[in-house]
Amino acid sequence: MSERFKSLSAIGLLLIRKNEMGEEEVLFQKRKNTGYCDGYYDLAATGHVENNESMKAATCREAMEEIGIEIDEENLEFVCMIHKNTNGVIYYNGYFKAIKWTGTPKINEPSKNEELKWFNINKLPTNVVDDRITAIENYKSNVKYSEYGW
Repeated sequence: MSERFKSLSAIGLLLIRKNEMGEEEVLFQKRKNTGYCDGYYDLAATGHVENNESMKAATCREAMEEIGIEIDEENLEFVCMIHKNTNGVIYYNGYFKAIKWTGTPKINEPSKNEELKWFNINKLPTNVVDDRITAIENYKSNVKYSEYGW
């Protein structure tokens, strides 16, 4: 792990809109050239929490860096925390839903993201990063904490 990331905590942004039928859709990015789950769909913005940074601040920063939208922290709604164990690497992943944002999502990091696509929250693709499905199921069921991979 690089020196930049001191803590093993990360965030995921559920960017959700309603389609013309009133159904919820969630925005995904398709990962590439990252060394982690390349070719899989991930939430619209994800990333590590930097030293001395709150999870809400990290979510706002990652949203701007990855998809070019501005979110004020007060417009984030906590979804859930997942305590994740992947082959002995422990992460604390906080997931937030943006209830309001400014701008139109776009690919800001084309070297790491090959596609942005909205999916019906009940009809997700099969190639989604593992615990993101758990986060979405937690959101739909209002489960605030779960464990993955233990």
